[in-house]
Amino acid sequence: MFKFPPEVLKRAEKVKLLLLDVDGVLTDGGIIITGEGEEIKIFSVLDGMGIKLLQKAGVEVGILSGRFSPVMKHRSRELGIDLLYQGELAKVPAFERILKEKGLKEEEVAYAGDDWLDIPILKRVGLAIGVPNAWPPVNNYVHYVTKKEGGKGAVREICDLILTAKGLWKKFLQEYLSL
Repeated sequence: MFKFPPEVLKRAEKVKLLLLDVDGVLTDGGIIITGEGEEIKIFSVLDGMGIKLLQKAGVEVGILSGRFSPVMKHRSRELGIDLLYQGELAKVPAFERILKEKGLKEEEVAYAGDDWLDIPILKRVGLAIGVPNAWPPVNNYVHYVTKKEGGKGAVREICDLILTAKGLWKKFLQEYLSL
């Protein structure tokens, strides 16, 4: 179990929506392209489990990515993520549409990013999260930097943070221990 700073837990307690960047957060940032031009990404099953737990807790999860990827569309469906914005190089307009559509305040949103495109959103959300493999100076604009790298459990750590703040992490663990 991770030890989270009290001020970060306080911010996480208010979260109703977790928005995630893809490349560098849900993946390690690498993209494999086959000879036929097919894109391949590697996702962590730990992150997928964390997302499902967060959804079970009533926290919506969404994707806000600068790139379009058919692979991400498939992975989103697989995880039950309906909020999918891809190809959004200017992320602020999409973020504002999401706030309006969902009727949320900025402080009710957590966002995880790793590159310069993410900074404008990180500066606005209630819980801004970076990853250790973020490009400088991204992590100067976050409230928390995960211990795990993007694509290697960072999203699961973020989900655990939010579940801990909401007092649900131990409850969910007990449910799995009693199966």
